[in-house]
Amino acid sequence: MIESANVSIFIAFVAGLFSFVSPCVLPIIPSYVTYITGLSFEDFDQEQNKAVVRRLTIIHSLIFILGFTIVFVALGASATALGNLFNKYKEWIRIGGGIIVIIFGIHITGLLNLKFLESEKKVRLKNKPAGYLGTLLVGITFGAGWTPCIGPILGAILYLAMNMKTVYSGILLLSAYSLGLGIPFFLSSLAINSFLVYFKKFRKYVKAVTIASGLFLVLIGLLLVTNQFASVSNYFQRLMPAVTIQEK
Repeated sequence: MIESANVSIFIAFVAGLFSFVSPCVLPIIPSYVTYITGLSFEDFDQEQNKAVVRRLTIIHSLIFILGFTIVFVALGASATALGNLFNKYKEWIRIGGGIIVIIFGIHITGLLNLKFLESEKKVRLKNKPAGYLGTLLVGITFGAGWTPCIGPILGAILYLAMNMKTVYSGILLLSAYSLGLGIPFFLSSLAINSFLVYFKKFRKYVKAVTIASGLFLVLIGLLLVTNQFASVSNYFQRLMPAVTIQEK
């Protein structure tokens, strides 16, 4: 389908960042951090037992990230395998997928309202199971329960994964997406009090960032439809020559 590849890794990582700052994810970060650690906001603000609080935050945050990464990587591998299965229809998959990604992008900008993308598909855990295994389960639940904002962005990356030549390439692509989503989550959990302060300041820019993420998806869709990934990725190949994944 599309011929080269470092640009896909970059796009997947940026898509993960956009997913983090989406209106459906960013506001719930403090709640998720306190939920998985079992700590209160007062615990994060106290000087005593600071080392214990930091250790619990680091461990639980990493396990939570591992949980949703498992889900996303599994989806990426499945999407690539499915794309290979229908390889003879690769041009139709590329064009059709590109059109759908464009529609997703226009929907996120607010110019197009698709009701079926507005309904949440989350699985809610009323009480978190105890321990690290419980945190892993919460991460898996978060990954499996796509919210309206993260769904179109993740869907676009899965369409890219369908264009990959090997399952390993699809895994690498969704790993980059998970990294883009996981790094800011981890940093926010380490500085949760600062996050709350900066989130209040950042809130007024959420709409602009949402529109930017929608336009980002439209650009990806246009590259898919016009089959222009090769020319764009040649530039990224010179910037990141050490990372290579195979696309059809």
